[in-house]
Amino acid sequence: MRFHHATLENGLQVVAELNDQAHSVGLGFFVKAGSRDESQSEWGLSHFLEHMIFKGTEKRDALQVNTDLDRIGAKHNAQTSEEDTIYHVTVLPEYLPQAFEILADILRPSLRTNDFETEKQVILEEIQMYDDNPMSVAYEKAKALHFGTHPLGRSVLGTLESVGALQPDQMRGYFKTHYGPPNLVLSVAGKSNWEEILELARKHSGNWTGSSSHRQLPKPHGTLSFEALLRADDQQMVLVAVSDGPPLESDDRYAAALLATILGDHTGSRLYWDLIDPGLADGAEVSYQDYNQAGAYYTFISCSPEEAQENLERLSTIFRSLKTNPPTADDLERARNKVMARHVLRNERPGARMMNLGLNWTYRQKYVTVKDELELLSKVTIPDLNRVLEEWPLWPATVVTVGPTTKLHAPH
Repeated sequence: MRFHHATLENGLQVVAELNDQAHSVGLGFFVKAGSRDESQSEWGLSHFLEHMIFKGTEKRDALQVNTDLDRIGAKHNAQTSEEDTIYHVTVLPEYLPQAFEILADILRPSLRTNDFETEKQVILEEIQMYDDNPMSVAYEKAKALHFGTHPLGRSVLGTLESVGALQPDQMRGYFKTHYGPPNLVLSVAGKSNWEEILELARKHSGNWTGSSSHRQLPKPHGTLSFEALLRADDQQMVLVAVSDGPPLESDDRYAAALLATILGDHTGSRLYWDLIDPGLADGAEVSYQDYNQAGAYYTFISCSPEEAQENLERLSTIFRSLKTNPPTADDLERARNKVMARHVLRNERPGARMMNLGLNWTYRQKYVTVKDELELLSKVTIPDLNRVLEEWPLWPATVVTVGPTTKLHAPH
């Protein structure tokens, strides 16, 4: 593995992890802009803009964008989160120049008014699709309730009202503010050479203009509220609990990830044995999400309406009992082996390495190898787990329930 880093004259940072033994190469542009960077009147713009990036440029219309990517066998996609928007392509090494040119071209889109109005209808349909999913409704409501007025509480998609009110000039202004080269990282991983990558970057991105944008980073404090939402036609209850966790800048994120695995992995976790194995719930999971200067644990349970209140009580008991029944050495070993194995398997692909490389550089300005990650995971101790639990307890939590009954209450 060979790591390289350079900053172009216009401020675009380029990072690469090159591997001659790989059989593909992945590249992606990481834009440090997501739903937390939107104003109230811009709600939903980051995700909307992700769609519009593929609608065409001065050189290509939407059909040509897709045709040109298909012609080189590219695996391409994009994604928007609360904190970033990522555009990425994975190809055979011989097609890197073409893939780079296409990806760089669409990162300077036309943003035509006709395309804007057409794609707006697609976004509104997408919002309605997720509104039909009880788990999505519960997650979005729980996140909004937990973070309150903090920008992390905003839905990435926006709402029917907010997206419906968006105008093309708002998107053009948002693009100008957030898509300047100093606010982007170009990440490349796999089989290539550094000189070619730099040449491609200068040729296709070196003339980009724009400045970096400033992200507000207020510290969030979970509201620890409770709300029950009625969906009378649903057959199941969905329960979502949210509590604060370590931020992505902290090495405690490794302990937090292991705790989430101990408590709520899909097999062999405490929630699995206490809720799923005895048939009290058909789904129970704990996940840890690290954010820029923030973090959160999300607990999801799906069960029958008859078991909903008791499962809330059981969840409260499991989380509260961590003080008297803390994780054991065996818990830690099993969780560590799971997390390390998944990390290694995932990072055998250049596309996945490109993602990790880009995100680490965007938020930490740091090159983190697979070996580095495994070493940090291996250093987590039982005292580390207990300290993180003390500083960021999973209970009390913000709780939202969604389903055919609202006759539920927060456990005492």
